[in-house]
Amino acid sequence: MEANAAHDDDVEIEEEYVLLDLDSVPEQFDIPPNAPYVLSGLDTLNPILVIDNKLKLIGHYEETIGTCIALTEEGTSSIVPEETGPSEANKSSGKSNMDPNQCPSKQVKPVACIHKILKFKLFVDTNVPDASAQP
Repeated sequence: MEANAAHDDDVEIEEEYVLLDLDSVPEQFDIPPNAPYVLSGLDTLNPILVIDNKLKLIGHYEETIGTCIALTEEGTSSIVPEETGPSEANKSSGKSNMDPNQCPSKQVKPVACIHKILKFKLFVDTNVPDASAQP
């Protein structure tokens, strides 16, 4: 019994990150930022995403080409680059050569490497009879 417990500790859990792509969803659907959603069938070829119990989407996987990395911001403080030494312009004027109109930089750090993109489109149920069809 103790051997089984030791064996369970050696099992590595492999995580796989997937990017959910909703770009093909028409802009007429306003999705609130905190809308509840249900994502099912991730282990199937066509997962289903239901947003706010109103919008039903069907997805398909696409492999990424090259390296796709998800990043997160570390904060919003501005970063001032260190000068390696005084330049001739800085020695004579005593001023920095930084552009005052330049936006502050943000620190980012990698979160995950993404291997698949899950692209969604509107789900059209072909099993529902068309109301406009003549009998």
